[in-house]
Amino acid sequence: MTLELSDPSVLEPGPSHSKSGSMTSDPAFKSEFLRLMQTRGYIHQITHSAELDAACQAGPIVAYIGFDATASSLHVGHMIQIMMLRRLQQAGHKPVVLMGGGTTKVGDPTDKDSQRPLLTDAQIQANIDSIQAVFRRFLTFGDGPNDAVMVNNAEWLDRFGYVQFLRDYGVHFTINRMLSFDSVKNRLDREQPMTFLEFNYMLMQSVDFLELERRYGCVLQMGGSDQWGNIVNGVELIRRVDQKPAFGLTTPLLSTASGQKMGKSVGGAVWLNADMRSPYDYWQFWRNTEDADVGRFMRLFTDLSLEEIARLEALEGAQINEAKKVLANAATTLLHGEEAAKAAEAAAVAAFEQGQLSGDLPSFEIPRADLEAGVVLAALATDAGLAASRGEARRLAQGGGLRVNDKAETDANRTLDASDLVDGVVKLAAGKKKIVLVRPV
Repeated sequence: MTLELSDPSVLEPGPSHSKSGSMTSDPAFKSEFLRLMQTRGYIHQITHSAELDAACQAGPIVAYIGFDATASSLHVGHMIQIMMLRRLQQAGHKPVVLMGGGTTKVGDPTDKDSQRPLLTDAQIQANIDSIQAVFRRFLTFGDGPNDAVMVNNAEWLDRFGYVQFLRDYGVHFTINRMLSFDSVKNRLDREQPMTFLEFNYMLMQSVDFLELERRYGCVLQMGGSDQWGNIVNGVELIRRVDQKPAFGLTTPLLSTASGQKMGKSVGGAVWLNADMRSPYDYWQFWRNTEDADVGRFMRLFTDLSLEEIARLEALEGAQINEAKKVLANAATTLLHGEEAAKAAEAAAVAAFEQGQLSGDLPSFEIPRADLEAGVVLAALATDAGLAASRGEARRLAQGGGLRVNDKAETDANRTLDASDLVDGVVKLAAGKKKIVLVRPV
């Protein structure tokens, strides 16, 4: 049996959108889970939607999302997947968090022009150890019928011999079908090389779904729309090999209203681990949301009620800034806790509205000897994450957007030294929304 998706009826488009970008309701969904996912804007595509809807009504289902351990922290771009698992559990179903201890050794080629750097087993395990605590902020783990579980796919992928894997699973896939998926086709269309190692990733992901179905009764895989082809492979593999129901659901790939990829900022990725991105910086990321995205992000990334969200997203003019603070507080509370969210807001108010310093502001350490010798402002602003490059720092300064100790500095080439210290720090700001305290050590 080769895996060919011949029935187009299982490939169902996502719900329609209004001009404002909000989801329109689909009365066809009867299960709490799919209604929740639809009204909050998570659904892009579903396989066998009527069958899945019925399964969700019949009793708790098990669903999973996989996370490769390519870094020591996940980032904001992963938040929509984490929230999908949270919505699943809120609707009474069981989430499986699949850590990619095995698949990380290959690297997902989706949307990549080159192969990911290969990590050692020790590096992968260290990343998993660092990542996993974040999920406990969003999910309840345990042995109950809807308690979450965390699994590592190295448990089964590492045990396969090459010939055994090909004999057991390679016969269910055709090269023709694999070449048709965007993750492969786009790389080849751009004439970028794709290794045979990466080519096997979609087989490994399909086997993950099959293994979770056999171990936990998992019937649903969720992910971003870029994973659609990989998810469909797993759905069809289960249905053909085990003759059991299996489903796939994807969410739209997120970008901001201005088209920027979700999760990126001037300082780089918006990491979820507090030691890589402070609660204050995380709060500021959400506070800086574009006006047009406030309602959408509240639906996706907070537990605020739909009624409250409708009220807040209707605010106009300067009042929308209050809605952004609500968004920032709600999102930061979920990840870092209410106390950290309140401290971040207080620090922002003190820094931007009252011109005061706060210990909760992000800081950047510099060797004392370097500051005493003198450091160019453009270089310091770049190293501290206020600008992406020295050229951008200079343009900020020329436009009046770079400040030193609350005073505009138009010369980004000027040298800062120990004489610029105020209360032991140099306060640097870029625009109205980014502040960092430079501390000599």
